[in-house]
Amino acid sequence: MIRKLSHEEIVADQVANSREPRVPLVVVLDNIRSLLNVGAIFRAADGVGVEKIFLCGITGYPPQVGIAKTALGAEESVPWEYRKDAVAVVKSLKSKGYMILALEQARGAVAYEKFAAKSPVCLVVGNEVEGVSEALMACCDSAIEIKMLGIKNSLNVAVAFGVAAFALRKTIQV
Repeated sequence: MIRKLSHEEIVADQVANSREPRVPLVVVLDNIRSLLNVGAIFRAADGVGVEKIFLCGITGYPPQVGIAKTALGAEESVPWEYRKDAVAVVKSLKSKGYMILALEQARGAVAYEKFAAKSPVCLVVGNEVEGVSEALMACCDSAIEIKMLGIKNSLNVAVAFGVAAFALRKTIQV
């Protein structure tokens, strides 16, 4: 029989899971306009076990009410750092052996569910309207995309991040 877990059971599972190593996945958020999107990305990143989030450009950073509203505390459990220049962050990570992966609709992009990542990975997520900048795309080793079947050509940035990050977690070796 299936039964819903109690809050106490969920918290006990969270404590047990917090001892597991983080996934070697770093996220670069570049010029994300909405604090609610940033908070939702923090929450999904916590669930995935992301190593760190770099908040770049105009992307808001904690503490801010808009982030806290959707992050629900994840902004305190996921390591993060604000840096103005996303390109400098990505170049630094690349020099440390990270595979740089854009979440973007691009020529040569691979469907997210078919992509096999080489650890460690840096996932670059761009602006809600403009996507990943050309300067950042030039630094990327590859791109993954989420194929759309409807009339809209993309998902909300936080939703897209969640879909891609959970799929990547399956292929990245801890």
